[in-house]
Amino acid sequence: MNRLQNPYLATLLLRLSLGLMYLSHGALKLFVFGPAGTAGYFASLGLPGFFGYIAIAIEIGGGLLLLAGIQARWVALLLIPQLLGAIVLVHAANGWMFANAGGGWEYPAFLIAASLALFLQGDAKRARAA
Repeated sequence: MNRLQNPYLATLLLRLSLGLMYLSHGALKLFVFGPAGTAGYFASLGLPGFFGYIAIAIEIGGGLLLLAGIQARWVALLLIPQLLGAIVLVHAANGWMFANAGGGWEYPAFLIAASLALFLQGDAKRARAA
């Protein structure tokens, strides 16, 4: 392994990036849309409104756990179902590009891939140079 190959740093960067993304999405729901607004949006999708509160808690809690490095692999894995729900219930009908009206499914799909990569990466202690 050379100096440019650092699995520990790569895993740290991935974990912190995901943590910030999940935290920012939860904060958006909490501080911009508000808990009641988020619950109302979930209700408009035909879901129980309290799912909005759960989504806020999952995203903020998951983001904080990832940032702190607490059970990061499992947290990343447990965040995936929420993203799958966002794709199926909201973003799939808007096409691929997230820049489309209503946001396509490109970005949540990328977050799923990154979360799965973090889960599969492990703690990098057994990583070897190719």
